Amino acid sequence: MANVLFTEDHEWIVVEGGVATVGITVHAQEQLGDLVFVEMPAVGRTITKGEGVVVVESVKAASDVYAPVDGEIIEINEAVVADPSLVNKSAEGEGWLFKMKLSDESQLSGLLDKAGYDALVG
Repeated sequence: MANVLFTEDHEWIVVEGGVATVGITVHAQEQLGDLVFVEMPAVGRTITKGEGVVVVESVKAASDVYAPVDGEIIEINEAVVADPSLVNKSAEGEGWLFKMKLSDESQLSGLLDKAGYDALVG
């Protein structure tokens, strides 16, 4: 698998060829509990690092998923829209949320590697 990076807000990002796949971490989905609804952004939307992009709702709470870097939404995971529990089953796999085209790859250097994220959630 490609190199996975993490944010302090519990998103993961995998970049391949200038396109990033983004989702929430296993830790985040465990904190949220069973997801019942996911509100996705529009394809074509330009997003800025730190901006709320997706809303995930569980039986416990609603939470924002933030853009890990600047870019443009190029795809959303329709399977998760139809079945939000995919995020609970496979948060860092089939339960990815959206794909984006990066506008500034240098922003990736501010993200955490697996060891850094593990230390954060400890």
